[in-house]
Amino acid sequence: MNRKVLVTGGAGYVGVELVSSLLDSGFDVVVYDLFWFLSEEYFNKFGDSLKVIKGDIRDTVKLRSAMDGCSDLIHLACISNDPSCDLNPELAKSINYDCFEQIVRDAKASSISRFIFASSSSVYGLREEPNVTEDLELRPLTDYSKYKMLCEEILKEYSDESFTTVSLRPATVCGYSDRMRLDVVVNILTNFAVNRGLIKVFGGEQLRPNIHIKDMVRCYLTLLMAPREQINGKSYNVGADNYKVIDIAKIISKATNVNNIKVTPTDDNRSYHISSLKIKNELGFQVELGVEDAVTELVKHFKDGKIPNSFEDIKYFNVKYLQENKIDENSSRFR
Repeated sequence: MNRKVLVTGGAGYVGVELVSSLLDSGFDVVVYDLFWFLSEEYFNKFGDSLKVIKGDIRDTVKLRSAMDGCSDLIHLACISNDPSCDLNPELAKSINYDCFEQIVRDAKASSISRFIFASSSSVYGLREEPNVTEDLELRPLTDYSKYKMLCEEILKEYSDESFTTVSLRPATVCGYSDRMRLDVVVNILTNFAVNRGLIKVFGGEQLRPNIHIKDMVRCYLTLLMAPREQINGKSYNVGADNYKVIDIAKIISKATNVNNIKVTPTDDNRSYHISSLKIKNELGFQVELGVEDAVTELVKHFKDGKIPNSFEDIKYFNVKYLQENKIDENSSRFR
């Protein structure tokens, strides 16, 4: 289809599944990543339609070169989630915010005509409204969500008729990926159920919207193919059900026949819920899978041995990886 998509963070949890789907859909793809969690060799199987570049998004010269000949950019690269950002605030700021405007400028000055940004539904903060829609004021509670909000604002400023921009505010992604994460709520609880015979819940009343990774990938493809005038300068929520954590635990309990649910008090009262009606009404996109599907899929992969050493291997846990490898804003730069 004569379109080449640059995916920053293409070796990440969502990135690896997105890259595979883009290639299956006929796009040429450039993966730009530091490969902290996944080897570059993983991508050897994909052939000539895929170019792989090991690089830091703060290396503006290298990233600008990677943009040459690309028509679209999907910006996934970041220090992902609140605990990882809190572990090293300087690193998080330098990757998640400080370099962002230069990336957008360079993209606009290059051949790229569509820039899709992975924001987060956490930008809304704690809300009492039953339907948290895109027109509500953003009230981020953490550095991670604050930087997502600020990047959305920057990106929108660069929108025009020749440079289409859109921000996606997804729920927490769940389900199996070849770059597996076991530090997001559905995956965490399923891991405990299958491999420890116990489901540990901290708090339980907090709302956690989730989206299956396959729906997440489909959503990015929808934004790539949507008419420019429909999406330019906009932000969209996307998620499935807004479950309480305790209800997620009960779904997992039913799927795994593990009835040992241990509830522990917590100081983490972050609670998020979103409405995904806008993207359904404007683009016709709606999720096809739910938490139950993610759990069933995860259970199968655990039992098939595709997620080995699920408590010991730090590659599944962003915070543990950053701690173990002593990655900071200097040691990771341009390596």
